[in-house]
Amino acid sequence: MASSTPLPSPPPFAELLAAGSVALFLDFDGTLVDIAHEPGAIDVPDTLAASLHSLRDRLEGRLALITGRALDDLASHLGDVTLCRAGSHGASRLLPDGSRLGDEPAALSEECVRELRAYAEQHELFYETKLHGGALHYRGSPTKAEATLSFAREVAERHELCVTSGKGVAELVRPGADKGGAVRAFMAECPFAGSVPIFIGDDTTDEDGMTAAIEFSGFGIAVGERDSEAARYHLEDVAAVHKWLDL
Repeated sequence: MASSTPLPSPPPFAELLAAGSVALFLDFDGTLVDIAHEPGAIDVPDTLAASLHSLRDRLEGRLALITGRALDDLASHLGDVTLCRAGSHGASRLLPDGSRLGDEPAALSEECVRELRAYAEQHELFYETKLHGGALHYRGSPTKAEATLSFAREVAERHELCVTSGKGVAELVRPGADKGGAVRAFMAECPFAGSVPIFIGDDTTDEDGMTAAIEFSGFGIAVGERDSEAARYHLEDVAAVHKWLDL
């Protein structure tokens, strides 16, 4: 949310649905579930998966989850959902039946992973292993943010990778692994094609998804207290997202 000019709340979701064909792209952590001190410590409501399937049906299939988590990690929290979903910041994409959309992205090299693990151990950070990336979490040590990001960028440059930074995390990913790419890929597919996309997210990594939504005449909704250059509207927190979507 822009600090100088607070963004308004979005129109009622039911009104948007009644006005035409809408597609919904949802971040996970900080948007559908509250952020925890470590990725595995989140509290996921038992009813969330069923609520998302109901939302998918209301949207006639035009719902996708786009998360920084790996898809196997997402499944460990939501179960075997039949939804469009993209993990690793949009790099790994699946259709509801589990078939892949696009190519399977490559994992980080063993050398790169060793460097990241060693740094995490040396500086008492949490290292998260991902199929298509690796993340250094410093949420519990905010004073280590600048040094961690600097190290991540140096490693990324040597290994021809990119760094995505969010709330207390620096993640190394393959070039082109961003949420905007996932939005564009899904928007080229039925039943998304021709609809108006809405992207909802709480972090800086969601800006790419919102920007892509704008390209298709849609918009973004920023969640929580943060600056956003791409969002048109704002929702206060996870509870507000659930209320707006009637989950």
